[in-house]
Amino acid sequence: MRSVALAVCLCLCASALASPATKPATTQAWRALFDGKTLNGWKVTDFPDSKAKPRVEEGKLILPKGTDMTGVTWTGGDLPTTNYEIELEAQRIDGDDFFCGLTFPMAKSHASLILGGWGGGVCGISSLDGDDAARNETTTARDFKKGEWYRVLLRITPNRIQAWLEKENLVDVDTTGRDVGVRMECEESRPLGVCTWRTTGAIRNMRLRRTAG
Repeated sequence: MRSVALAVCLCLCASALASPATKPATTQAWRALFDGKTLNGWKVTDFPDSKAKPRVEEGKLILPKGTDMTGVTWTGGDLPTTNYEIELEAQRIDGDDFFCGLTFPMAKSHASLILGGWGGGVCGISSLDGDDAARNETTTARDFKKGEWYRVLLRITPNRIQAWLEKENLVDVDTTGRDVGVRMECEESRPLGVCTWRTTGAIRNMRLRRTAG
């Protein structure tokens, strides 16, 4: 009996000692960034020569085709700069260029995830070491169908940008020692914004959550 009791005691002690190391990382609950009804928390981005006006329609944020860029910029308060995720669904309604340019905080800088640029199919991060989404190692090409929704997940951790399109890993880049920034055209989208280029796009179910460091 003593040997059994001793064994149980040793197991419990080992479990207690191991629990801090094996405790799963915590992730906060999702927070909606777009309520599907209004532009509360957002402003129309002041892009040069843009006369197209974003609107909310049937639960969607519509970004109409403009002279060049059309978009909205976050005004809803403090944002994390690392250890967070943004999820949204995006759709190209009309046009042949990027229908989702998501500008986001990255440590002390910002960057943009581009979907469907440069003629309709190029995806990637703008910019790394001064090279935009069409000219760095994150560049990929995808076939986007008009009228189809695409789920996007962006994950930011210290020195890494990751993104998924549906369940496919679209971007996974180490930013250690890299110059991370946005193209000049997207500066007005900082700190967080969504825009299109000569294309009508739609966004819905946009949300953010903080993740453990």
